[in-house]
Amino acid sequence: MSTTADDAPELATAAQERVVVLDFGGQYSQLIARRVRELGVYSELLPAHVGMEQLEQNPPQAIILSGGPASVYAPGAPELDERLLALGVPVLGICYGMQLLAHALGGNVQGADVGEYGRSDLTVTEPGTLLAGLPAEQPVWMSHRDTVYEAPPGFTALASSTSSPVAALEDNDRKIYGIQYHPEVVHTPHGQAVLRRFLQDISGLSLTWSAANIVDEQVRRIREQVGDKHVICGLSGGVDSSVAAVLVHKAIGDQLTCVFVDHGLMRNNEGEQVIKAFRDQYHIPLVAVDAEDRFLARLAGQTDPETKRKIIGGEFIRVFEEEARKLGDIDFLVQGTLYSDVIESGGGPGSSTIKSHHNVGGLPDDLQFELVEPLRTLFKDEVRAVGLELGLPERLVWRQPFPGPGLGIRIVGQEVTKERLQILRDADAILQEEIRAADLYRELWQSFCVLPAIRTVGVQGDERTYGYAVGIRAVTSDDAMTADWARLPYDLLERVAARMMGELRDVNRVVLDITSKPPGTIEWE
Repeated sequence: MSTTADDAPELATAAQERVVVLDFGGQYSQLIARRVRELGVYSELLPAHVGMEQLEQNPPQAIILSGGPASVYAPGAPELDERLLALGVPVLGICYGMQLLAHALGGNVQGADVGEYGRSDLTVTEPGTLLAGLPAEQPVWMSHRDTVYEAPPGFTALASSTSSPVAALEDNDRKIYGIQYHPEVVHTPHGQAVLRRFLQDISGLSLTWSAANIVDEQVRRIREQVGDKHVICGLSGGVDSSVAAVLVHKAIGDQLTCVFVDHGLMRNNEGEQVIKAFRDQYHIPLVAVDAEDRFLARLAGQTDPETKRKIIGGEFIRVFEEEARKLGDIDFLVQGTLYSDVIESGGGPGSSTIKSHHNVGGLPDDLQFELVEPLRTLFKDEVRAVGLELGLPERLVWRQPFPGPGLGIRIVGQEVTKERLQILRDADAILQEEIRAADLYRELWQSFCVLPAIRTVGVQGDERTYGYAVGIRAVTSDDAMTADWARLPYDLLERVAARMMGELRDVNRVVLDITSKPPGTIEWE
């Protein structure tokens, strides 16, 4: 799955160190950008076909070529624009990126008889500059069928692997480097050391980028974009919209009015908590709208998940437009869109839509606002860092992600009704209470309940029952791009199930979801 950043606001300025990651469609492209940021350098993920004019006008300090699914010698495969090499900045090719460099510069790249997928053993024969100081034998993560059999003229072959005669190469004079394996994944233990060597020692970068840089730069950009005009912000009380709201308020003060739409799809008491925090604590102008009946009427009879998402997203915007008209002349809408939202909703040509996010894929075509999305290029952990930098309390900053469509997409395969919403709220409240009591909340990326379109037979109080089954979903993750199901303690699960079936009249079965992402998504719908 690939993405582009054609329409994403760039954070970099001419004076700021940055690395451009050119995306050739690799499944780990966004992870490369993330790892570079973790090392303290701002990175931008741009499509491989980005115009050279854009790079020449504001050259990055280094370029990384990502992996990708194509064969470099196949018709129509993405090609290397050799003007990149004329920019005079260090270039690192990873997987397909290395094959592309080798193929374009006179090396020998062919399809291998056996592909190399998963764990492999790397043997370093000549450390050179890129692999200096690393073990001669080390495990790495591979994902390729084509192989570099011979390095281009002027290059030194640095290493081989189980199935790759040339698994790393460099031309140190021209500062062009390539590795066949993936340094960005955790399965390559020395991967970050390789990236650090490329960024710090080879490219001469200072590794000083941080959340504070994001705040200062975005405040400047928001002021430039908005000027003296008025802005409306869709506030849910979640981490993303909260950080976006406080960041925009820091930039333009009372030019911002937050609109909290209670669509009736939130968890227990969340509406009151949002109003209290932002109106009373942060003193941000806030309009609260009770729209539960309106949303439920629009969702009546709907069971398809994409339809639900688009209805909720579209209705959200309509409420904003109505409130904006009441407020007067409003030109801008703030949203807490993240990079992972953009990626999953289909970031551009060649990308796959996993599901529409209400603040990306669910927007109507006739949107009346210009969007302000200060978090659009950030991953979740970076948003949390920005929140802490802005002084938001840890309980809010570390709140688990909650989808914009709310509980509407956790009532799975069936119509959203008040009765089902209350059952789900009560079940979720029990789960969260027990997880917090077990001191596991911060260890989980997300934990929640789903109410699928299933009723099951049970025996409660010596009587036959025909009640709902509640699904428990708990995952661990770093950025929501991948996730593993959480191994919750059995005694915790037992307490949760016993409470749900004892306290909730309509529930007689509790099940546990043990699906990782991929192949599943975190949310069921």
